[in-house]
Amino acid sequence: MTVEGDRVAAAEPDDDELITAWGLFYEALHLTSPLLLEGIDPCGKDLSGPWFEVLLRLQRSPGNRLPMSELARQVSLSSGGFTKLADRLERRGYLARQSCPSDRRVTYAALTPEGLALAEQARRKHVALLRTHLLAPLGAEGVRQFAARARELRDSSARAVG
Repeated sequence: MTVEGDRVAAAEPDDDELITAWGLFYEALHLTSPLLLEGIDPCGKDLSGPWFEVLLRLQRSPGNRLPMSELARQVSLSSGGFTKLADRLERRGYLARQSCPSDRRVTYAALTPEGLALAEQARRKHVALLRTHLLAPLGAEGVRQFAARARELRDSSARAVG
C-alpha cells in the first residue's frame, strides 16, 4: 500500500476482483430494481417499463418538462423507444408534447396536471421503498458514498461514449 495525501491506495484489483465487483453490482441492481417499483403504479394503469423514471425526471425538472431527446438519453431509451413510451403516456393523459418557440427542432415532454399528480403519488411510495431497500442496508453515509461512486461511473462512461 502507498499513502497519497490522506488516502491509502491499495494494490490494483486483479481480473477476478474486477469481474466480481461488476457482477455483484449487476446482481444487486437487478434484484433491487423490482423491489423499488412494488406498488408504485397507484392507479393500477399497468404502466410497465421506464414510465416511472420518465415521470420522476419530469417531476424533478424545472417547469416539469425536458426536451424529448434529453429525456430519452436520461432514461437510456432510443429515440424510437422513447417516442412509443411518450405516445402511451400521452394517450393516458400524463404527458403533453410542447414545441420550443426558439428552435423548431426541439420538442418538450411535459407533465400534465394528471401526470404530475401520478408522479407525486408514485414518488412517495418509491421513497418509502428506497428507505427500506437502500437506506436500511447501506446507512446514510453508505447511500451518499453509493451516489458519489455512481455519479463518477456515470460521468466517466458518458465521457467515453460522448
